[in-house]
Amino acid sequence: MRNSHRVMPNVAHPKDAVLRYNDASDNLENRDDAMTAPYDDSAPAGDELTDYDREHVKLYLRLLDAEADGAAWQEAVSLLFGIDPDQEPQRARQMHSSHLERARWMTEKGYLLLLRRARD
Repeated sequence: MRNSHRVMPNVAHPKDAVLRYNDASDNLENRDDAMTAPYDDSAPAGDELTDYDREHVKLYLRLLDAEADGAAWQEAVSLLFGIDPDQEPQRARQMHSSHLERARWMTEKGYLLLLRRARD
């Protein structure tokens, strides 16, 4: 899988890393076409793969990449969900944590359901 972004850490505080997307067709700094599927405040829960999961696989991968690269959750939620964590801190935190949890589930179990479905 091609990594569509890299994290450029702030020199003074790597924990406050800022996401910078390099691919011109996927530039999240130019939000025109970024992550167009609507978001629920909470990602699905449970062991069933949902339409929402299938529509948001790209988001899940970006959340996992951002976490692995040490990006601050506030920056990730601002860029990926398009909400201001300073103005809506509870909603932003809930959206980020539930979607990140679902992204982790996708790496452990959900991907198997995707593969099975692709074979059928």
